[in-house]
Amino acid sequence: MPGGDRASIVAEHSLPEDSVRPYAGLVVAITAISTGAILVRLSSAPSTVAAFYRVLFTTLPLVPIAIWRYRDQFRKIGRRDFGFAVLSGLALALHFGAWFESLTWTSVAASVTIVQSQPVFVAIGAWALLSERVTRRMTIGIIVAVVGIIAMSISDLLGGVVGADPLFGNSLALFGALMAAGYVLAGRSLRQRIALIPYVVVVYSVCTVVLLIIIFLQGSPLGGYPPREWLIFAGLAIGPGLLGHTVINWSLGHLESSVVSVSLLGEPVGATILAALLLAEIPTLYTVVGGVVVLAGIALTASGREQAQPS
Repeated sequence: MPGGDRASIVAEHSLPEDSVRPYAGLVVAITAISTGAILVRLSSAPSTVAAFYRVLFTTLPLVPIAIWRYRDQFRKIGRRDFGFAVLSGLALALHFGAWFESLTWTSVAASVTIVQSQPVFVAIGAWALLSERVTRRMTIGIIVAVVGIIAMSISDLLGGVVGADPLFGNSLALFGALMAAGYVLAGRSLRQRIALIPYVVVVYSVCTVVLLIIIFLQGSPLGGYPPREWLIFAGLAIGPGLLGHTVINWSLGHLESSVVSVSLLGEPVGATILAALLLAEIPTLYTVVGGVVVLAGIALTASGREQAQPS
């Protein structure tokens, strides 16, 4: 870690609690993240194009900072670490592509809740690939979350369908959750050796290139969109990207990770409320009940992972 980064971290933690207001920051971040699904639904552009510009516009402001302050850090990234960073970027691209597309086929409530189940798959992957301990609470949480996902996915068989093809949309959201888990697992060890800005610039750049390739293969246009679409693309980068995930990372310096991880469960709630108000999309009873079960399972899994971490 560069000396400047260490000094910044010390200075950040030395600020008075009233001046940093981490809980207020967390509320802002969750609110910003909750707008992501709504913005995607409001866009008439192909889902991969919206995902591409979200990542591109999030990355561009970081590039000058990376070149100015972290040039030496890029040279220190080994071949193996760079390979894992590429895999992380690939997983992130597939996550965004699948999740954005899922919003075309299923309800906002179902899509956002299922894609937020990634902590469950991170726990499974960490056990299978990284030999991390799985507690009884994690096991119960995983089972509960899976039951909830199944309940949400059979709602179209029981009537009151929301979305053109909920089963397909929910499957895409589930794949998006799996790819998000892969992104987290691939980056877990890398962040111990690579500074944040160089890491995200490499990962986001790979993600941008992969999405660009998918767009070319699909034959979707990159330009020619009305001003409204460009505002949506910018909103996806500024809201969920910079104000959302950036503030979440900042809040981790002031709050316990368990508090932050469980607070992320507010995204499906916020997105569902916004979808009802702005899109007149009222979730079915099965979606609501299944969503509550999924959120309970995620909360159990997240708290169980905290217990499994070495003190």
